Amino acid sequence: MATTISSLVTPPPLHRRCCRRWPCPSPARLSVGAPPPSLVAARARRHPAVAQVVASSSVLEAPEEVAARKLYVGNIPRTVTNDELTAMFAEHGTVERAEVMYDKYTGRSRRFGFVTMSTTEEANAAIESLNDTEVSGRKIKVNVTESFLPNIDRSAPEPEPVFVDSQYKVYVGNLAKSVTTEMLKNFFSEKGEVLSATVSRIPGTSKSKGYGFVTFSSEEEVEAAVSTFKNAELEGQPIRVNKA
Repeated sequence: MATTISSLVTPPPLHRRCCRRWPCPSPARLSVGAPPPSLVAARARRHPAVAQVVASSSVLEAPEEVAARKLYVGNIPRTVTNDELTAMFAEHGTVERAEVMYDKYTGRSRRFGFVTMSTTEEANAAIESLNDTEVSGRKIKVNVTESFLPNIDRSAPEPEPVFVDSQYKVYVGNLAKSVTTEMLKNFFSEKGEVLSATVSRIPGTSKSKGYGFVTFSSEEEVEAAVSTFKNAELEGQPIRVNKA
């Protein structure tokens, strides 16, 4: 009789993934495979963001496809805003995003931006219509960004000469992409003794940020450089020169 009572109160064996409660869920609930619809719905209610990512993962574009419709817009007037940039490209399709780039220190426009169109065809149409057109007296450049395009040079950049800083320094903006540190130094050497020069690069690449700095040995040389080279052309592009 005692044996019979013991067998009645002994819990059934625990399944490996059970939560240590008994009676244990049915084996069907613990089977390996797709979860039941009720469990999927419950998880979606608890984690809606995760469910949204999973649902949209099948329609994510490849980086190359995004890059093919993302445009670089250069040499724009400093007064152009995001809304004006959007309006400029909206004539050629649907603009998903338009952004003018600003200097984080001065808050001034860096005279370039990026526009993402909704299709590659619209991006190509915008390039065809807007590249080399004038906006407020400036000839703008419109082309596809290079971030994910094939055959670009991803090799490590050549090491730049060590930059010698000085209190006598000028900022040089709107530099053409082809301008090197050596070219910048030689260009400003005509009006004084250049201690050092540097073209700012995107970290880890050889791509120019479009500006640089030149240091001199005296305040007089700085003044001469600003007055002489302001709006001068270097590599066919007008440059901006200010005291740094």
